[in-house]
Amino acid sequence: MTHADDVRDYVFEHYIRPARESGEKSVVVRVGDVHSALRCTNRLPLVCAALGAMKFRDKHRLALLKTDGPMQSTTTTFTFGL
Repeated sequence: MTHADDVRDYVFEHYIRPARESGEKSVVVRVGDVHSALRCTNRLPLVCAALGAMKFRDKHRLALLKTDGPMQSTTTTFTFGL
């Protein structure tokens, strides 16, 4: 498993699945929160790439509604439609 797979699995388990179970229509994922939770060092580009990848959206049937903030920053957010 790659580091990108770890990011995608973490976001699915901690953001996507709980949001779906509670009936939410969308979820916002902040890159810095994921980066910190996974105890990454200098991996912001990897986290952003993993979340922006079609592989992630296709696997979990997600729509990328918007991306806010500077790219590859702790403040970058991805909003996914569930």
